[in-house]
Amino acid sequence: MAASIAYIGGHLQYGVNFCKGQSYKQAVWVPGVIFNGCLQRELSWSCGVSKFLQIRQCNLFRSPSNKKSKSFRTLATSAYLRDGTTKYFDFAVIGSGVAGLRYALEVAKHGSVAVITKAEPHESNTNYAQGGVSAVLCPSDSIESHMQDTIVAGAYLCDEETVKIVCTEGPDRIRELIAMGASFDHGEDGNLHLAREGGHSHHRIVHAADMTGREIERALLEAVINDPNISVFKHHFAIDLLTCQDGLDTVCHGVDALNTETQEVVRFISKVTLLASGGAGHIYPSTTNPLVATGDGMAMAHRAQAVISNMEFVQFHPTALADEGLPIKPKKTRENAFLITEAVRGDGGILYNLSMERFMPLYDGRAELAPRDVVARSIDDQLKKRNENYVLLDISHKPREKILSHFPNISNECLQHGLDITRQPIPVVPAAHYMCGGVRAGLQGETNVHGLYVAGEVACTGLHGANRLASNSLLEALVFARRAVQPSIDHMKSSNLDLRASDLWTLPLVPKSLGSDVMHKILRTTKEVRKELQSVMWKYVGIVRSTRRLQEAEQKIGELEAKWETYLFEHGWQQTMVAHEACEMRNLFCCAKLVLNSALARHESRGLHYMIDFPHLEESKRLPTVIFPSSGTTKIKKFSSQFQNDCMYIMLGLKAACSSGNR
Repeated sequence: MAASIAYIGGHLQYGVNFCKGQSYKQAVWVPGVIFNGCLQRELSWSCGVSKFLQIRQCNLFRSPSNKKSKSFRTLATSAYLRDGTTKYFDFAVIGSGVAGLRYALEVAKHGSVAVITKAEPHESNTNYAQGGVSAVLCPSDSIESHMQDTIVAGAYLCDEETVKIVCTEGPDRIRELIAMGASFDHGEDGNLHLAREGGHSHHRIVHAADMTGREIERALLEAVINDPNISVFKHHFAIDLLTCQDGLDTVCHGVDALNTETQEVVRFISKVTLLASGGAGHIYPSTTNPLVATGDGMAMAHRAQAVISNMEFVQFHPTALADEGLPIKPKKTRENAFLITEAVRGDGGILYNLSMERFMPLYDGRAELAPRDVVARSIDDQLKKRNENYVLLDISHKPREKILSHFPNISNECLQHGLDITRQPIPVVPAAHYMCGGVRAGLQGETNVHGLYVAGEVACTGLHGANRLASNSLLEALVFARRAVQPSIDHMKSSNLDLRASDLWTLPLVPKSLGSDVMHKILRTTKEVRKELQSVMWKYVGIVRSTRRLQEAEQKIGELEAKWETYLFEHGWQQTMVAHEACEMRNLFCCAKLVLNSALARHESRGLHYMIDFPHLEESKRLPTVIFPSSGTTKIKKFSSQFQNDCMYIMLGLKAACSSGNR
């Protein structure tokens, strides 16, 4: 399927196309954005690293019948080191959240596994997930009810086949966690205590107080550490996927990573790569995500020619702790906002403005139990109308013992800042929380890039549609991590890797030659640029949007990126140089543009995407947003029937899209 990309005098043009089956017709062409980097200058770092590393064709995978080829698995079992900077594994897993760890534990039964994680292994979105995991585990509940709740919350943009699979397989994934040692709360009757959250029609949230993610992460990490076939590489920042072209197919052969402690680039060559790197919350200034969530996986996959989908649907959690409303302010600005779980509202918490007027019934009949997109927009409306900075969430009318037992983490955090939630309301404000879009995944976590699988927040499986139902994210991660296992094993067993593969890609350079003074200036400027980008995204691409403001953001972001890159090159930066902060900045720019351009293409308001100049749902636009690679031919295989037959294709020749070609 050829991408519809045209370059006219430096101007990028892209079109919105609709398809049925394998054919599509061109719709209206609209002027695209001029990115001063990739499209106007040859020396663009965001675009240029891969230009030096690109190869036209490869044949790394040899037929198993070739007697001269050596068995990769035999060598990889002990993580074969060729020169200290290249490591060989059967499976490379990028990310150490629930998806990456659950997958690693399964594929480790069949080969060697490298778990590559950006910081400490526990530092993931999983660890910060408070509420729980949704699953049908009560006789009065049903798979059909869970499906319906998911589809309604997703504004009917969900892939029904995916929803059915996740809701059906979810209970078994929970039971597996329990068997592995995860401890969840039980009621007085001895059964699992099931909570209820916004958008759910039943009590179906399995939880461990308000620290569910931490408990799941603990159980999985303990198992991973004790598995002799799994090697964990902490403080390894994934730079780019190693890909090449095999005929019309793009093939992934591993990843380059920067050891941020030793400042050494390490190359991981693998037969199979799982991308489980989480979301991109830090494209916004306030997010519940940990500092590591800078969209690295989405940006890497995009540069590697993977299909991206539904990036306009950014979920803002309606209730993050508003520090300025606390009696005792934190001594320093938080790296990520402290989450006040959905379960507080599920347990009866009520939202008030600062005049102690309850407002949610004015916006939705479900009041505080409305889906997150509705609650976040309602709070946003109150803040703008009243010119206030936060609202209040009150749970103090509930018994003190119940509050402390259900929300010990929240209670303790607030108490440290002089607020007793058993007596006082909690100051809250929306914050960026979850990316419903990401790398398009098939029903087994496969992507259009051979050998590359995705699971967790980095993936777009079609489950969430236009808005994620509360506590469905951990469930999706568990289900798709497990579903990706068998095809990954099959792919691994059918391949033998040439040990000379590493020589096909130039190793990125750490910019030691620039000197400490220059690097200090570059990093200081990069930090300032990061804040500017986040400010633009919050102001122009936030909870409520308009075409005019999105177009302003488009111009501002393009100018900001060009200015940043120019500064780098004027200070001696070279295209193959990499540094942790600079790579993150590149990825933040990429993800911001993916969100922005996807938002510009959807001329309706659906779920998390609300446009004041297109305020209504349009049935004709109830289609996924799909961003294809900017050049060459892309095949999508095994996607569910709804996705194959009903797609809104957005052919975006973004700067990020052209930045990699094939490495």
